[in-house]
Amino acid sequence: MREYVALVIGAILVNNFVLNRFLGICPFLGVSKRIDTALGMGGAVVFVMTLASLCTAMVYRLLLVPFGIEFMSTIVFILVIAALVQVLEILMQLFSPGLYRALGIYLPLITTNCAVLGVAVLSVKSDYGILKTTVFGCASAVGFSLALVLFASLREKLELAQVPVCMRGTAIALVTAGLLAMAFMGFAGLGG
Repeated sequence: MREYVALVIGAILVNNFVLNRFLGICPFLGVSKRIDTALGMGGAVVFVMTLASLCTAMVYRLLLVPFGIEFMSTIVFILVIAALVQVLEILMQLFSPGLYRALGIYLPLITTNCAVLGVAVLSVKSDYGILKTTVFGCASAVGFSLALVLFASLREKLELAQVPVCMRGTAIALVTAGLLAMAFMGFAGLGG
């Protein structure tokens, strides 16, 4: 149990995919202008990353390893992730058209989000089992979502601030992301 708690804390705070591993930067910067959009994207990433972790772990352990074709893992993982994103996109279009329109191009980008693929690849490299991979995927997605929502809230506050002209837009967003990453470095002693 202690091992799983350390894995969860580590994935959310210490080794955050966006702020420590620098994976998933595209949606992090692109969908973080408004909190509601960031929450929607965070929810979509949690759903996809958790299911993708479960599915890729099962495919790896039950199909690739027994047949000795582990070298195909990256291609297979991408296919599994793409299928899950397609299902999510269809469901979101049916049940939440507003959020679907708000996420725009970033929803299909989850397919190529290196954070989602990174969880699957890191789980294989760390030799995690199916349950541990799923927990790691879910915790990593929660960490991604936390960083995304915090960043979005900071960007909304910055819209009300008097930012120098030369720092407006992308410049202040990158400085803010760097400061947020430094703040998360304070958690480095946690998570074993």
